Amino acid sequence: MNLTEKQVKENVVYRGKIVTLRCDDALLPDGSPCKREVVDHPGGACVLYVREGKVLLVRQFRYPYMEETLELPAGKLNAGEDPAVTAARELEEETGLVPASVEHLFTIYPTPGYSAEKIYIYAARGVREGAAHPDEDEFLSAAFYPVEEVARMIADGRIRDAKTIIAVQSYLLGRARD
Repeated sequence: MNLTEKQVKENVVYRGKIVTLRCDDALLPDGSPCKREVVDHPGGACVLYVREGKVLLVRQFRYPYMEETLELPAGKLNAGEDPAVTAARELEEETGLVPASVEHLFTIYPTPGYSAEKIYIYAARGVREGAAHPDEDEFLSAAFYPVEEVARMIADGRIRDAKTIIAVQSYLLGRARD
């Protein structure tokens, strides 16, 4: 069974600094016309760093939810940027920690029903101390949390960020080890 939908015409409704909103004309697998709303996003990368059984998390205010979140260091890909470079850059910018390397763990589609965003999840290796230098509009604090406490915060809903949950669960399952 062919499930492929075909784009007939791309219709940009809004082009912003981070996202573009489209309402495309498309065809369903049976040839019927339809509209598809899509949020184009350049994608992002995050990095899991665990040291001595403690997970590095950043606390920041997330405007769409109007609340503070605890999540892995992460950021948006710059045009043409390798996601591994983004992950290492964001770790240094947000926490001052510089990885010798990052290992790709997963690529996830956070909201495939309407967004083309991909998030690349990495684990940091060979980390050394550096200096944090967050973006001028970025206000956050970084801290290490015992992995058991992070697991409890996921279980009781204090951590709701999908990329963080996936990376930490991967760590707990033994896939991403420090």
